[in-house]
Amino acid sequence: MAPEKIEIFKSLESWANMNILVLLEPVEYCWQPQDFLPKPESRNFYNEIIELQEQNKGIPDDLMVVLVGDMIAKMAQPTYHTLLNTLDGVSDLSGVSLSPWVMWTRAWSAEENRHGDVLNKYLYLTGRLDMKSIEYTIQYLIGSGMDAQFENNPYLAYIYFSFQERAFTISYGKNAMLAEKLEIYGVGDYGDIVEYFIGRWEVSKLIGLSGDGRIAQDFVCTLPIELKRFEVIREDQ
Repeated sequence: MAPEKIEIFKSLESWANMNILVLLEPVEYCWQPQDFLPKPESRNFYNEIIELQEQNKGIPDDLMVVLVGDMIAKMAQPTYHTLLNTLDGVSDLSGVSLSPWVMWTRAWSAEENRHGDVLNKYLYLTGRLDMKSIEYTIQYLIGSGMDAQFENNPYLAYIYFSFQERAFTISYGKNAMLAEKLEIYGVGDYGDIVEYFIGRWEVSKLIGLSGDGRIAQDFVCTLPIELKRFEVIREDQ
């Protein structure tokens, strides 16, 4: 990436310290997987597992498949961390860098690790799944790596992960509805995601753009309408 673009991230480190790192919850105030699972130190541990399994019997197979997919995606956190650590200007060359961008990456990875952890333990305790096959899948996934085509560009990476996290939020929010109507998120939801970030980042208000920049701005700002129109067409078919 061009040196002047890397310098932008360097110049924003003080801002990131004051506006981004403060969003991180202290570890002691974060929920942990064990808050939602049978407690192994309890005398009622085995009874709690039996109760969990009885409750789980009412969950449809389709929803279990969704939960497995969510869990596998979250267990691939080492891959996402590796991707972020290859970016120009925000990578961690020492493993303990005090750059706010790197500190955020480490803390974000630590927080995200809990999601895969709680799902993995819960699904294991249900006794309904072939966990060894799932474990093979996770190991293959992490071992294969991921070419996200960021080209070490933090601008592309941060936009990608912003959309990814928003999509996960929508997916998880709908999981509770899956027992009644199975769906994760569709084209219309992607339109909502794009629309959300257009407003959040005030894309339509950007000025001083080059000719190509204005074309890209027009394309992005009209994309939610096109995606939602496609969703309507899909539903009518």
